[in-house]
Amino acid sequence: MDYGKYKYDLKKQTGAKKQKVHTLKEIKFRPNIGQHDLEVKVNRIRDFLTEGHKTKVRIFFRGREITHPDRGRELAHGILETLGELATVESNPKLEGKNLVMVLSPAKKKEQQNTDNKQKDNKEVSKQAENKENNEQADNKEENKQTENKERVEKDAET
Repeated sequence: MDYGKYKYDLKKQTGAKKQKVHTLKEIKFRPNIGQHDLEVKVNRIRDFLTEGHKTKVRIFFRGREITHPDRGRELAHGILETLGELATVESNPKLEGKNLVMVLSPAKKKEQQNTDNKQKDNKEVSKQAENKENNEQADNKEENKQTENKERVEKDAET
């Protein structure tokens, strides 16, 4: 086997390990769904979201049900209310043929947002400190050059 090919394969394998696979799960509803069935399916969506998967909510209409798309929208908003802060709407409910489709993605946790903000603040503070240090070092260099120049002038004046 060629050593270059071996190195290429190793690089390819490590790149594949770093990638995170995003899967889109789908749950189907009907507009006239029973309360218990709705709770079971919403709990399933909750499981998908906590695992980090995006979830497509599809409310499909049969026959004359399509004449009442407002019932489907009410159902979609009810699902969002029950999920609360666990989900964020990636695409709002929209009618596609005989289906009302909405895509939900897992919401960032507040703790995660706080740590992200803290990390950003820490980076900014460290950049400011580095800039300050660099400025101080530049000032010190200039002062050293000036004192050296004064000393040289004084030596030249003495001789």
